[in-house]
Amino acid sequence: MKLLLASQSPRRKDLLSQLGYQFETVSIDVDESYPDDLLPENIAKYVSAKKAKAFDVNDTEILITSDTIVSLNQKILLKPKNVDEAFGMLKNLSGKKHQVYTAFTIKTKKSEISKTSRTDVEFGEMSDDEINFYIQNYKPFDKAGSYGIQEWLGMAKIKNISGSFYAVMGFPVDLVYEELKKLHCFPENFQNANL
Repeated sequence: MKLLLASQSPRRKDLLSQLGYQFETVSIDVDESYPDDLLPENIAKYVSAKKAKAFDVNDTEILITSDTIVSLNQKILLKPKNVDEAFGMLKNLSGKKHQVYTAFTIKTKKSEISKTSRTDVEFGEMSDDEINFYIQNYKPFDKAGSYGIQEWLGMAKIKNISGSFYAVMGFPVDLVYEELKKLHCFPENFQNANL
């Protein structure tokens, strides 16, 4: 079976590669809006499934789509449009606990499943200088919530995390692996490993 990853995120590509899979990336152009009454824990799953529905797979393909949202007190923090927006988001996250929901959908010709991983992340207090330093040096404009957990801000300021570190990066690789296993889709050379 040919594995297709519908994401241009370098982090998702890197994580799926590190998991040992060979895959092709595909682009899906879909409106990522969602109903206003959807709870934060359901939004990423809704958008991920929407992406999957917009792509036709053949009998020999497995498609993976994904979506991540950050929620602070039930308010959604999307990707920041500019420096001011990024600063405001990080200022609001300072000293508080928030939730990261990352969903994925795995679609074949015969089946489709979507799952969501929830992670609670707590930041320590961040000064304006620290926030500005991070934005100027790491430019987090392609990241929901304005930060990457694997970057400086995550290393220097995250006090506590409950859930999947990789899901906060944008891809819950443990759950993805379990679902791919059910489809008898294994990492490259997995069957040939002499353990």
